[in-house]
Amino acid sequence: MKWIFSLLAFAAVQVVTGVPSELFKRASPSDVANIGYATLNGGTTGGSGGTTTTVTTLAALTAAVTGTAKKIVIISGTITGNTVVKVGSNTSVIGKSGSALVGVGLRVLDSTNVIIRNVKVSKVLAEAGDAIGIQASTQVWLDHLDLSSDRDHDKDFYDGLLDVTHGCTGVTVSNSKIYTHWKASLVGHSDSNGSEDTKITVTYASNYWSNLNSRTPSFRFGHGHIFNNVFDNNNDGINTRLGAQLLVENNVWTGTTKPLYETDGGFAVARGNDFGGASNTAPVGTFTTAPYAYSLLAVGSVRASVVAGAGQTLSL
Repeated sequence: MKWIFSLLAFAAVQVVTGVPSELFKRASPSDVANIGYATLNGGTTGGSGGTTTTVTTLAALTAAVTGTAKKIVIISGTITGNTVVKVGSNTSVIGKSGSALVGVGLRVLDSTNVIIRNVKVSKVLAEAGDAIGIQASTQVWLDHLDLSSDRDHDKDFYDGLLDVTHGCTGVTVSNSKIYTHWKASLVGHSDSNGSEDTKITVTYASNYWSNLNSRTPSFRFGHGHIFNNVFDNNNDGINTRLGAQLLVENNVWTGTTKPLYETDGGFAVARGNDFGGASNTAPVGTFTTAPYAYSLLAVGSVRASVVAGAGQTLSL
């Protein structure tokens, strides 16, 4: 009987389906997080219910996202620069269709309850920082992002596309396109920062990763749930490191010989994946059940759904 109860508990948090509900949801600037770790601890509502401001310049963007009052900031047109803009708590940053940040990144530092959605960011120089950097923050939803640079320069010309460090919890990265870059997504600040980063919790769901050299993602310490992603033609795979516990489900790979592996004692529970003819070499971990409900797309349907829907594809 014990195995029956275990099966029922597993089924309560996972539903396998051929079509993700996200693709059929009407998008609104007031939407709240509906997937992954960002739904826990009271959820992530961003600036829902607050004032709405549309910005078209770097100065206006910088001013609009500061402070802790509830606010929705809508980016219109193309904003250029060589800087990273700090986003305050209780904020939703929304990109209108066709909008872009070029050379301008967004940083969530010591903040809580932040949504960044439908935003396109490219070519943020390393001297400025990451394209998207989440540090020492809680309850952050990153959804339908388009993040890239180029691989025409050396690996340190740009920094990370999407890094989550310094003990962040309640972070979800979903429906995003992450591509053409050297160092894609780092979780955990450094090898010596375990005392702070062990509590990290991140979900990566329905993202499209392509033409990347490494960090897809590179995950130190903490817990990560990685499901329904597509990984195409990357030099590296998911790297579980330094005690990280990953749950890796129904993802699809092509073009890499190391889709899922460990360094320095990382772990992963992997099930339902298509490794593209390569092998998972990560030791089996203990993270077997995510602490939230989610719909798991059947692996045979992942590619068509994710490739079509990831990135700045919402009409807002």
